[in-house]
Amino acid sequence: MSGDRDEVVDVASVHGRFQPLHLGDLEYLLAGARRCRTLVVGITNPDPWQVRAEPAAPHRGDGSANPFTYYERLLMVEGALRDSGVADTAFRVVPFPHSFPERLHHYLPAEARILLTVYDSWGEEKERRFRELGRVTEVLWRRHTTVTSGTEVRRRLRAGLPWEHLVPAATARVIQGLPAGHPALNTGSAVG
Repeated sequence: MSGDRDEVVDVASVHGRFQPLHLGDLEYLLAGARRCRTLVVGITNPDPWQVRAEPAAPHRGDGSANPFTYYERLLMVEGALRDSGVADTAFRVVPFPHSFPERLHHYLPAEARILLTVYDSWGEEKERRFRELGRVTEVLWRRHTTVTSGTEVRRRLRAGLPWEHLVPAATARVIQGLPAGHPALNTGSAVG
């Protein structure tokens, strides 16, 4: 079930952990925004107590790979979309419990087209799950390399290395406003 790539639909959804939101994530968000009138941005792993182990991506549930709260990530997403000229009325941000795909209907409109990017077996697994649910699913692109990764941004943050060039300005503002001792800034933490 995939749609015409030139077709603009009423509602589409993109999703990610955004730990933190980086430039590759922003590319995905903006590609999604161009495909619909209302973009529903799902933040995965919204609740650390509701994360299932994922064999295709075992690091996803690790606490050190998830230092930012749902609210901090929501601020990153909203700020990056606004800074990019996307109107507040053109997007919504919701929790997206993809580890529990049977719960997605509580967060996404039934008519929302799920837009994916696939880089690895985890992307393939998500595509399979959404199609099994009967959700209209479209792969925006399949690539073997990424612009950057949340892992790299977190590593740089914890090591005190330059990181701002890897994230949208909105993400930098959120991170720069974090209190000392925040898990993302803890140089003693293992990197996930």
